Amino acid sequence: MATLDGPAVLAAHAALQRVLASFPKQDAGACESSARSLDVVVGQEGGVYFVRIDRRIDRCGWPVGSSLEFDWFELYAVSPEGKILARRAFMP
Repeated sequence: MATLDGPAVLAAHAALQRVLASFPKQDAGACESSARSLDVVVGQEGGVYFVRIDRRIDRCGWPVGSSLEFDWFELYAVSPEGKILARRAFMP
């Protein structure tokens, strides 16, 4: 685990909230559609934070290496104030 500065935490939070809001409402109580099943990686370049969110359903009792989608991830560019600037499509 790493120490994050305040703007990095805001960036991660904004991206995580966006991803969680995109999951189907009928799956809201399922572990696979919760923050528990997600990894968040934050980097910074040129005053912009880049947040990658990966799904880890093995944390929900699935076998390690299991996936609900092929190579699922979300990538966001986020301002230091927590504003989403851009999103990369999650299916390559």
